[in-house]
Amino acid sequence: MPVNAALRDHLKTRRSVGIGFLQEPGPDEAVLAEMLAIATRVPDHRKLAPWRLVLYRGAARAQVGDKLAEIARRRNPDIDEASLDAERQRFLPAPLTVGVLSVPVEDPKVPEIEQVLSAGNVCFNLLHAAAAFGFGASWVTRWYTFDAEAAATLGAGEGERFVGFVHIGTATAVIEDRDRPQLSDVVREWGVDRAYG
Repeated sequence: MPVNAALRDHLKTRRSVGIGFLQEPGPDEAVLAEMLAIATRVPDHRKLAPWRLVLYRGAARAQVGDKLAEIARRRNPDIDEASLDAERQRFLPAPLTVGVLSVPVEDPKVPEIEQVLSAGNVCFNLLHAAAAFGFGASWVTRWYTFDAEAAATLGAGEGERFVGFVHIGTATAVIEDRDRPQLSDVVREWGVDRAYG
């Protein structure tokens, strides 16, 4: 196969854009459908599709925030108004958030960890799909990813768990790259007693 220089350059420079730097417009229906098709084109041993996606857009974004604030207040009756407002803003201002659920399937040949990793790949592919269409995006987990009541409120069913939420919109800033690990610090060749590189 020939080198795909555009893809190579994208992968070498990929950068998340935090939700505070995302605004309207988001993808239209045709673009969203393509992005979701790209997102779900991931490694999936035995074709189990062990994931499900939930879309939050329009007025639903503020409604989700109100529900998260209610749960946060019940969890912490002393919470201050600024913290409650932060909960109300969780899915704002990004025009679209996609929640990705791990939905494991009983299969003797596919351990659950493989299925969870496949769901994680949906999140990562969604970041690439957003970039392919000129959008900024970030993949996050927050307390509500791991809180059973909040996760159920956001759409998790029995036996399902969120692996992340991908916020998508038009970037309002160019985000500077961050330091990346040196390969010699994180790569080893089996049987060779020296750093890589």
